[in-house]
Amino acid sequence: MIDALPEVLSWMNLAAVVVGVIAGICVGALPGLSATMAISVLIPFTFGMDPLVALGMMAGIYNGAMYGGSIPAILLRIPGTPAAVATSFDGYPMAQQGKGGYALQVAVVSSAIGGVASALVLMLLAPPLAKVTLLFGPAEIFWVAVFGMSAIVFLLGGDILKGLISACFGIFVSLVGADTITGYDRYTFGHLELLDGINIVVLLVGLYALPPAIALLEEKKELDTSNAGKLNTVSIWKAIPGMLQYWKTWLRSSVIGVFIGILPGAGGSMAAFLSYNEAKRASRHPERWGEGEPEGVAAAETSNNADTASALIPALTLGIPGTAVAAVMLGGLLIHGLQPGPMLFRDNPDIVFGFMWQFLFAAILLIALGGSFATNSFAQVLRLPRPLLGAIIIALVFVGVYSINGRMFDVYLMLGFGFIGYFMDKLKFPLPPVVLGLILGGFAEQNLRLALRIGGGDVMALAASNTAKVIIVLTLFIILTPIISRLLRMRKARNA
Repeated sequence: MIDALPEVLSWMNLAAVVVGVIAGICVGALPGLSATMAISVLIPFTFGMDPLVALGMMAGIYNGAMYGGSIPAILLRIPGTPAAVATSFDGYPMAQQGKGGYALQVAVVSSAIGGVASALVLMLLAPPLAKVTLLFGPAEIFWVAVFGMSAIVFLLGGDILKGLISACFGIFVSLVGADTITGYDRYTFGHLELLDGINIVVLLVGLYALPPAIALLEEKKELDTSNAGKLNTVSIWKAIPGMLQYWKTWLRSSVIGVFIGILPGAGGSMAAFLSYNEAKRASRHPERWGEGEPEGVAAAETSNNADTASALIPALTLGIPGTAVAAVMLGGLLIHGLQPGPMLFRDNPDIVFGFMWQFLFAAILLIALGGSFATNSFAQVLRLPRPLLGAIIIALVFVGVYSINGRMFDVYLMLGFGFIGYFMDKLKFPLPPVVLGLILGGFAEQNLRLALRIGGGDVMALAASNTAKVIIVLTLFIILTPIISRLLRMRKARNA
């Protein structure tokens, strides 16, 4: 670990990390673009580079993009990345209250803390923690997905029935396309464009971008730009001392993010939702959440960055990518002649440990680069008149969705989800369960069917291991606690 540090501190490697972080922030801030796409585009250009330089740029893009997704989520309620959905719950209301700059500062500091925690775990605990993944087979991963969906439905607050309906809609959308096991078409209605399923970016943009854009067009009152202080763009170094009150949230969310990152296939979206719900449950004022609570931004951003480096633990030690980005990074390692797995630490310790240092530096650089770059640049979007801003968002949404696959079918699909999202918003149906249902629905179904095949069709095989039993108990606790609490409140009210 120490021997790898001098090489990482060379100007070429540091420059690669800096360029990667800035590029990642810009990519994450553009809805429809992701860290996976950016790294995929970068890999062909790294053939002639030194392996550490190439990996440093990838580490910078990964960290920068995970934070960059919070910028449009906070300012415009358009998650730049799927993991930024939970950030918009309180970030967007803060922006509407004139605290957009402060929300971005909380997001960047929390992102940096989550990234640092994840990098330290990767550096110090990679081989021992890799063994944890061996406890999770298809049955356990299925229950983790059920736990994630239960948490968002039953702990989000509001109407549980509406939350269940939203989650079921998301699960239905996840079933569209060719069956991953049998290959049969499901709910494609003869459209070849639906064989690969519905792109999550199309759903996200439709549900989260169009309704607020339409609401902006409906507003006649323009934003008052005479008071620059409304953006609260004070120096980030002056703002940090006031954020120290969120230390418990940072700690809790880092642990959740690291744990979720280690699980294959889980990813930052699940980490952000679970962390947000746990922080809300632990809060003294849960009624403020969803209306502009900075701690909600801190919880979501810490956890979705805490899974970045930890997702590479199974990738580097076992060759099992935990996320799509980790899979692409494995491709980058293979291109440079590095074989992921236990032998990587023995044969190329200078590169693998140098890569870990680069993840740590990229997370630290977020505060300096993201704090000034994002807050002082992107926050100025709020100065635009609301109707003009709405028109710009709609134009960008059309261009962005069309550019994904270069076809109008995706645009029509996005418009359909946009109208559904608009009416769901008006009828007070929660949108997060839809997104989580889409993310985890197919994931849960695939692992359920795989577990049943392994168990010879015996349903009891789903609860055969102690790990599965623990997750089932936690899921039942999540489901029953709000229901029992509501029944007790109703009984108390009748008695009163």
